[in-house]
Amino acid sequence: MVPIRGDPKDQLANERTFLAWIRTSIGIMAFGFVVEKFALFLKQIGYLLGNQAVSVPHQGTSTIFGMFLVGIGALIGLASYFEFKKVRKQLGQGRYDPSPFMPIATTVLVVFMGLFLVIYLLNT
Repeated sequence: MVPIRGDPKDQLANERTFLAWIRTSIGIMAFGFVVEKFALFLKQIGYLLGNQAVSVPHQGTSTIFGMFLVGIGALIGLASYFEFKKVRKQLGQGRYDPSPFMPIATTVLVVFMGLFLVIYLLNT
């Protein structure tokens, strides 16, 4: 274990940031799971109501998109660990060079998720 140098407040802030990224990762994975299972849910509701006319358009699309989100969520979790380790090392050396990668990547991901879901819902 590498001893922690520098201000403990900075190290604790780094840990809180890491945990926030992990929560984001879990949220994206959970959303991916919901998207993937949504078509199955609609189909089951149709059977429950006795209405075979309930159609599930683009079932394959929701499965692919859901699996994509779960994978992206896992990658964000992994990237957040490496970012945490990098910042911890920098703080131990008395410096900090912020990287815009995680915020930019997550913002782009959320925008694309939103656009895809709007297009998907307009076509259902």
